[in-house]
Amino acid sequence: MKKIILLAVISICLTSCWDFNREQDFKNAENQGKSILVKAESEKRALIEQAKAENEAATLQAEAKIKIAKAEAQAEIERAYGVAKANEIIGNSLKGNSEYLRYLQIEAIKNSKGSKIYIPTEAGLPILEAK
Repeated sequence: MKKIILLAVISICLTSCWDFNREQDFKNAENQGKSILVKAESEKRALIEQAKAENEAATLQAEAKIKIAKAEAQAEIERAYGVAKANEIIGNSLKGNSEYLRYLQIEAIKNSKGSKIYIPTEAGLPILEAK
């Protein structure tokens, strides 16, 4: 009788241990699946954040290029204004200075390359002949 009871207790223990192991394996598999899911969601969020950061960086670079282009355009306008003002000043200073302009003309002819013959005309312009 003791043997039967002992066999029954051992049988119950083995069955309980087997059920416990089976349940533990099921829980481990479930936890592993949850872990994989959490990892995948985390990686997905990381990729989304990276894409957002890259998009923001590209937007900032485009805005910087626009600002640079506008600054360069403004600088070009300022240079053109300076040239126009200088031309106005030079033009005003040369009014009534025909002798100085004639001097500059003679100097330009004298300093140019090649042989020249200067023949004054009524208009004060040289006659140039190319060979």
